[in-house]
Amino acid sequence: MRDRPTGLDEDQLTAALFQGWDMRVESAKYLPVGAGSYHWSVTDQNGIVRFVKVDDLRAGEASPRDFCNGLRQSLTTALSLHRDAGLGFVVTAIPATDGTLLRRLTPRYALSVFPLVDGTAGEFGPHRRDELGEMVAVLADLHGATPVVAHLASRTDLRLPGRKRLRGALRSLDHPWTGGPHAEPARKLLIRHQARVRRWLADFDRLVDVTRTTVPGWVVTHGEPHPGNVMHTSDGMRLIDWTTVQIAPPERDLWMLTAAFTNMIGTDALDVDDDVLAGYAEATGRTVRPAGIALYHRWWVLADVAAFTDDLRRPHGDGEDAAAALAYLTGYLETATD
Repeated sequence: MRDRPTGLDEDQLTAALFQGWDMRVESAKYLPVGAGSYHWSVTDQNGIVRFVKVDDLRAGEASPRDFCNGLRQSLTTALSLHRDAGLGFVVTAIPATDGTLLRRLTPRYALSVFPLVDGTAGEFGPHRRDELGEMVAVLADLHGATPVVAHLASRTDLRLPGRKRLRGALRSLDHPWTGGPHAEPARKLLIRHQARVRRWLADFDRLVDVTRTTVPGWVVTHGEPHPGNVMHTSDGMRLIDWTTVQIAPPERDLWMLTAAFTNMIGTDALDVDDDVLAGYAEATGRTVRPAGIALYHRWWVLADVAAFTDDLRRPHGDGEDAAAALAYLTGYLETATD
């Protein structure tokens, strides 16, 4: 997120860190990284650096209360994976002094605190060939920990987030959008590609019907194990950002290691799908289903199209985030080959 959160200043952040985590802040640097949340690097009076995350509870379809409860559930699940399942690669939130992992900062925002991992951060994109073996092993261990957190983790309902609003946008293409400077370009983009989006939605529904038959084999998944959520350390990979942790088909994670993902983002595939999926099957005894891979490819694209469209229909200014939303929406719709 390039733009800072509206209606929140760093004095509020500093006060909340002191009240919740007993942190006496010496300096706080805003980090324009990631998507969907706001981040700071915060140094306390002892020179200890923490990674601080603020979530906008109005950003999703759920009510702020339900959104907050969902975040808390995700953080609790991740902590159990690290502590109870012994998965050292799970980077978890630091509990506040009262043991909570998430605190309401304001009625709109929620705050969590993480350790600063000593390592090299990856970037959004495909995994390198030389790291795929370790990534498969990490996912196999994660999926194998399902019994430990089955009572804690949320379970996917295979519904597409933002679908209702996306359908509303498709129904409103005959009238000007007045949310801001990028609203009309977004509407005209959707007019040109509405048939494609409708076709994608129909394909998504077909794949959901197939995937519902695989419920007994669902596992705990990270949801977004791309390189941008991986830290490379002297002790191996560390997975960060467990906001999306969920019981779901294993393909929810695995598709990001295949050509479906590399093709989506416009990079050359490594022709390693057979090795990756065979390695996972050998490590876990699970069969990877092509329909599951295809479903989560569709899911990712449609969820982004829905989110960016909704952002651009809402009131917005000429900040970098709105411009980026239009650029990403354009990229999905103009470069698609199916």
